[in-house]
Amino acid sequence: MPTTEPAPTIAAVDTLAINTIRMLAADAVQRANSGHPGMPMGAAAMAYVLWTRHLKHNPRNPDWPNRDRFVLSAGHASMLLYSLLHLTGYDLPMEELKRFRQWGSATPGHPEYGATPGVETTTGPLGQGFGNAVGMALAEARLAAEFNRGDHHPVDHHTFAIASDGDMMEGVQAEAASFAGHLGLGKLVVLYDDNKITIEGVTALAFSEDIPARYRAYGWHTQTVSDGNDLDAIDAAIHAAKAVADKPSLIAIATRIGYGSPNRENTSKAHGEPLGEDELALTKSQLGWPAEPPFYVPDDVATHFRRAVAEGRSLEVAWQADMERYADTHPQLAAELDRRTRRDLPLDWGRGLPRFEPNDGPMATRAASGKVLNALAAAVPEMIGGSADLAGSNKTLLDGHDDLGPRAFEGRNLRFGVREHAMGAMMNGMALHRGLRPYGGTFLIFSDYMRPAIRLAALMRLPAIYVYTHDSIGVGEDGPTHQPIEQLASLRAIPGLVVLRPGDANETREAWVVAIEEEGPVALALTRQKLPVLETDADASDVRRGAYVFAGANVDGEPEIILIASGSELQLVVEAYGCLCEDGIAARVVSMPSWELFERQDTEYRDAVFPPRVKRRLVVEAGTTFGWSRYAGDRGRVIGIDRFGASAPAPTNLKEFGFTVENVEANARALLEQA
Repeated sequence: MPTTEPAPTIAAVDTLAINTIRMLAADAVQRANSGHPGMPMGAAAMAYVLWTRHLKHNPRNPDWPNRDRFVLSAGHASMLLYSLLHLTGYDLPMEELKRFRQWGSATPGHPEYGATPGVETTTGPLGQGFGNAVGMALAEARLAAEFNRGDHHPVDHHTFAIASDGDMMEGVQAEAASFAGHLGLGKLVVLYDDNKITIEGVTALAFSEDIPARYRAYGWHTQTVSDGNDLDAIDAAIHAAKAVADKPSLIAIATRIGYGSPNRENTSKAHGEPLGEDELALTKSQLGWPAEPPFYVPDDVATHFRRAVAEGRSLEVAWQADMERYADTHPQLAAELDRRTRRDLPLDWGRGLPRFEPNDGPMATRAASGKVLNALAAAVPEMIGGSADLAGSNKTLLDGHDDLGPRAFEGRNLRFGVREHAMGAMMNGMALHRGLRPYGGTFLIFSDYMRPAIRLAALMRLPAIYVYTHDSIGVGEDGPTHQPIEQLASLRAIPGLVVLRPGDANETREAWVVAIEEEGPVALALTRQKLPVLETDADASDVRRGAYVFAGANVDGEPEIILIASGSELQLVVEAYGCLCEDGIAARVVSMPSWELFERQDTEYRDAVFPPRVKRRLVVEAGTTFGWSRYAGDRGRVIGIDRFGASAPAPTNLKEFGFTVENVEANARALLEQA
């Protein structure tokens, strides 16, 4: 009579499951001949405990709104995440694991939001995912404060992250951790993979601080686990972290990078290169793993992991039933939460936006922005944001609304502190969470401090809004350290980011309309100095087309010269245009607040704004001339600044750098005199 092999014990299944994660990662990296096997092998146990005993998720509906969020901040360990997604039943077939790091696969080298079901954010640049996780936890806390009522908790989940030694070294992590501790984000739990190895060797070469002590100083609850393979200790630590409601939690877990590899374990060689065929075979032998086939998943392990499908479905069904009861009791709140989750805008959201007249001016575009922002906030309640300690200057405060502060999450004004980089990363996390529309302000010069987060927002197509004021040498006396020169060009170089530099208050209103309607990130560049509200027969809504004919649209035939400007320099070309017209010169003024929006227009429209046969073109912008040649053309000129600014009153600066009506007119006449 044939004997039946006994089912493995729970402990045996745990070991098999963890080794499955390790070997899937090692096999995928080996096949790709590229990648990072060490951390997935070392952190497999902590990830396994989190995903099988704590993480609330539904593999068949990765976008279930009340799921726990999981962020792999150490994005180089992507095969750890891909293995878990595949094993727990997400739409990530084994064939995609075998295509790791290949063209068009769903398993890119670092996790990419939108490329792989279940990936919550794009990570890889260290520290960014950590900041995203703080933003997600902040969004959960803010929405819970707004929507949860009595026994109904439509928003009630944790945010978990796994971070590495490298994450802990990055400045953006320190900024975000400090802010999370200040706010008391109790539903944020970070598992720190403390393996003490980086690419160059042991972390002690450059890094010797007491991380738990630092986090306690930030206001976090901290624990340590001395053995990264002690499942019960990890489990207990996560339970304890979840029980702390008023502080975020850090669990420092000591692991061994490349665990199971006889010659690579606990060395930097395990970090960022394949084990090699010989070492991979030795590793499988040491872990009692079959040498063949690669990408092996024991049946018991597959069954064990796939329990997540039924469990996830059950969790979502229960939540959905509570939502139905919630909708019966609080129909308006339920409808509002649903609208926000879908990212639909309220009906008639733009109806009450201010319109400005010449006698309303002069007005800095930052001031106009503040007026428009407050009108928008009244119509779009999901808008939430603030400034990196410059709210009064950036005009980002929402009048009549409270601050969102420590363990008081009802407010809509965020005081980010002097943390530009974390502000950008946290805005990304809030946008990824859904339900909120984040904006953040600082001086344009400090966009450099948050550029990595801006780039990732563009890569992920996140609806984040950056309010950048003090956009030129018009800053004045603060001098060249605070006067942006190359920043506009730098931001325009980011694919997927829409940059708008409006020329007056009405263009500022329309720039905000673009920012609200865009699916991806938008940067507004706004003045400190006051500008006139300009008179024109043009429709300011054409700002949405990036460039439009502001004056001279009725020239009989084609114009002799086109004057092009953005932002504060629009007033200069308008005045110079008037002088030229007085002498019978057929001129045209083109306001060009956004290159990106203009390049989306069809050829017919672009040629109508810039007739190809009109070669005399003068561009005026108080920033680097870099890039403007595409619009000035071979026979045009650019009045700009290709050096750093100077400390002097704004009118003096503008005059000394040539931003006067007289200089614009003189350059225009010089162009007209050319053969």
